[in-house]
Amino acid sequence: MADTAGEKKEYWRWQENCWIDESKDWRAAKIITAGIDVGSVSSQAVICVDGELYGFNSMRTGNNSPDSAKNAIGGVLEKSGMKLEDIHYVVGTGYGRVNVPFAHKAITEIACHARGANYMGGNTIRTILDMGGQDCKAIHCDEKGKVTNFLMNDKCAAGTGRGMEVISDLMQIPIAELGARSFDVDQEPNAVSSVCVVFAKSEALGLLKAGYSKNKVVAAYCQAMAERVVSLLERIGVEKDFFITGGIAKNPGVVKRIEKILGIQAVQTQYDSQIAGALGAALFGYTLMQKQGAPAKAA
Repeated sequence: MADTAGEKKEYWRWQENCWIDESKDWRAAKIITAGIDVGSVSSQAVICVDGELYGFNSMRTGNNSPDSAKNAIGGVLEKSGMKLEDIHYVVGTGYGRVNVPFAHKAITEIACHARGANYMGGNTIRTILDMGGQDCKAIHCDEKGKVTNFLMNDKCAAGTGRGMEVISDLMQIPIAELGARSFDVDQEPNAVSSVCVVFAKSEALGLLKAGYSKNKVVAAYCQAMAERVVSLLERIGVEKDFFITGGIAKNPGVVKRIEKILGIQAVQTQYDSQIAGALGAALFGYTLMQKQGAPAKAA
């Protein structure tokens, strides 16, 4: 897997993204909060001004949680001209939530994804599928984005972002192209049978040797991912409206197959699906600041 220069090409590498809403003036805000979601594969930082999304940074998680948190918030601070001390309250979430050195509080990613989905998809959202880097979560919430029930699968990377990265690298297809390529087949293949990334990788290689095109192998893997997460959703029960968060929500090859199996179309959003957890954390920070009354600057 080398490019023309002889260097290894990282097909799995997804596009990092940093954005701010230039129509908003953060200096005029009464309450500025931040959410930091340090995940196993990606880290996001979101800044909210007076309870509204102002900016975010989504990037690859580094070697340790504290540095990943600092790098994530650093990107959006630099882009906005803001300093860390301008933020009144910071909430950490994700698997590295207790290792965000400048956070005032840590809140579970399940609660934060529900709150973020409520903001991104609207208060009619009742079922959320969070397809993360190393796990999947099926979440029920109420009209305020409060979790009422959830199920989680973290035993295997199959059906997660990391599993898709492995297939991307194996097939030598950029990860952003996998979804579209999965539909460029003459006939929809059966799903790969393995639920473990290691065995799915071996099975994919076997399919290539048997004459499958790369696109057909990707289609078989996307179908397997869809079936795997649908089984999780069916255990908890799907209530409308249905919303998907996480990086896999950007892969139409998986999303459309999930929708087909369920017979339900996921609610669309203008927001980046990967920031849901960090956004929810920032919104929790805003609520906590409102209750607290007086701003307390981040250390």
